Amino acid sequence: MMSEADDPGYGVGHRQRLRERLLTGGADAFHDHELLEYILALGIPRRDTKPLAKWLIATFGSYSSVLAAEPDVLRAAGLSEAAVAAIKFVEASAVRMKQAAVHKQPVLSSWQSLLDYLHVDMAHGIRERFRVLFLNSRNMIIRDDVMSHGTVSHAAVYVREIMKRALDIGATGLILAHNHPSGDPAPSQDDIRMTREIAETARRLGITVHDHVIVGKSGFKSFKTLGLL
Repeated sequence: MMSEADDPGYGVGHRQRLRERLLTGGADAFHDHELLEYILALGIPRRDTKPLAKWLIATFGSYSSVLAAEPDVLRAAGLSEAAVAAIKFVEASAVRMKQAAVHKQPVLSSWQSLLDYLHVDMAHGIRERFRVLFLNSRNMIIRDDVMSHGTVSHAAVYVREIMKRALDIGATGLILAHNHPSGDPAPSQDDIRMTREIAETARRLGITVHDHVIVGKSGFKSFKTLGLL
């Protein structure tokens, strides 16, 4: 574990140069650790945050994994509440930008935007989450709900709860999504069984399950593309 106080240097000039480089050159002018260094500086204003940024990326495996880490995990790594909040605000902003692009247009005709959103929000999670996007007759998203938070390898899914919510809000279509913290998005036999149960129950109620997308660090798997739905 690396404490925020490990390096007491206060690089005011260095941070000013980082700001200037960002405003003139954009994000492409930075290494990942430099972006994280500046984010950490928002919550740790009187420390040299470069060593901490490099250590966090090495520990979590990537810049994206640091941003996606749960608050308790970041605290356990030695970060203060202010530093954790700075990281989570940046993550929330990135998710919100991708989410806005998906919610403004029919989702089936903006599939790449949906995949980008799901990747930002779910790919680096350390626990499984099961999400349902509820669509209206124009294939616009009317609700985007995480229905279950699980463990590193399982998230409980309740078909009755999904159908009740769909009927309550008048949804005519569903897109299912969940993440595999292992990084491999290949569907398991349990994933296939559960998806077919949801699809069959929805069909009886006049609701279409358009796809089930599994998200992993290495990419996506679509049940529709795989011929499983």
